[in-house]
Order: sequence, then C-alpha cells, then structure tokens
Amino acid sequence: MLEIKNLHAEVEGNKILRGINLTIKAGEIHAIMGPNGSGKSTLSYVLAGKDDYEITEGEVLFFGENVLEMEPEERAAVGLFLAMQYPIEIPGVSNMTFLKTALNAQRQTRGEEEIKTPDFMKRVKDLSAKLNVTQEMLRRPLNVGFSGGEKKRNEILQMALLEPKFCVLDETDSGLDIDALRIVSEGVNALRSPERSMLIITHYQRLLDHIVPDVVHVMYKGQIVKTGDKDLALELEEKGYADYTDGAAA
Repeated sequence: MLEIKNLHAEVEGNKILRGINLTIKAGEIHAIMGPNGSGKSTLSYVLAGKDDYEITEGEVLFFGENVLEMEPEERAAVGLFLAMQYPIEIPGVSNMTFLKTALNAQRQTRGEEEIKTPDFMKRVKDLSAKLNVTQEMLRRPLNVGFSGGEKKRNEILQMALLEPKFCVLDETDSGLDIDALRIVSEGVNALRSPERSMLIITHYQRLLDHIVPDVVHVMYKGQIVKTGDKDLALELEEKGYADYTDGAAA
C-alpha cells in the first residue's frame, strides 16, 4: 500500500529525515517510537504534504503513485489522513460544518456527488455516539474550548467519516487520561480492516497496549534503526532506546 524509499527531508537547511525506508502493506498497523527530535512528526508532516519541508531525495509511493508530487488536498482525496498531535482550533466554523465541507471536498475531488444532508446527519450521529462525541461538541466551533481528549475523539470522528485508506496517527495519546485513551483507542480499533493501514507515532507503550501493532520501528536521527514485532515496544518501555541509538545515525 505505502512504500517509502530513501526519503530525505530538511527544514531551513537542517536535515531531519536521513534516508527513511519503510513498506506498509494493506491491513497492517505499524508503530514508530523514538526519542524526541528523531524526526517522527516530521515524517507525518511530509506524508501529509505540510509546507516548509523540503524533500531532497527519495519518494513515497501510495498504490504505486508518488504522493510527494501531489498537493495536500489530492493526498487526502486518494485516501491519506493525518491525525495531528495538536489539532488546530478554527473559531467561527462549527464542527459539523467543517466535517461536511471536508467530506464533500474529497468527494468532489474524486468526481463523486456531494452527500445529501439527511445521509450526512445520520452518519455523523451514528459515528459520534460510538466515540462519545456529543451533539454539543458538534455544534461548537472546531476544537475551540475542547479538552485534549475531546480534540482527539473529534479527530477520530473525522477519520471514521472520511474513511481513508491510510491513517497516520501522530502521538494520538498525547494529553489523554486513561478513559479518553480507551475511547480513542476503541475508535481506532473499530476502523481496522484488511483494506486500511495505519502508522502510529508514539513515545509510550501504553497506547500500544490498546492498539496492538503488527510491526514496531525505532527511529533515531531521521533513520529507522531497528524493526521488530509488538514485543519490541515492551522492550523499549523497559530498557529505553540506548541499545539502538548509541552510535546510530552518527
């Protein structure tokens, strides 16, 4: 589904990604862990098409197409989704309006008809109930005054509504208490399917207790320095990163 080949990226001349190679098959969940400053979030931004990141080498193939040549909205339309670590607030735009606009923008890009309002309302009502997103939250301006847990639940609602093929979750557990983590994780797990893959970026094993990955990678100084199964995350929780970062990516 997604193949990253020798990806290099920099910001204002500072090299961040230094040759990422990663292949994620349909239906797989991969997790990337690593110390602060390893380039984990940079990788998520590059995949989504965020400005300010210069790609100096490599390619990212999504079903054989190089997404680095696409605009962010094109990437979203073909099925890429980024759940951000810090979802932005948009005063004056209701959550419900944002959701409908995002969904119809993608449908339009794919040449599909806009969703009818009754159908949209039913879908949002059904999905929001599963994620503990209240009607009051849907009426409020997007993320304005939302707690950390509400923002993350709202992003998973967006993901469920848009039905992307590939989801990048950038530190989704950041700022969540135990109950919010459980609700968000249940929402993510409900979206697991043989046709959908996910890349989870996290510092902590606790998220991976709820969303069990197929593959775990250790990232350090812009490179993947170790790959293993779910037990690698447990090892990192116990021992830290020193075994894989000492002398790596110098």
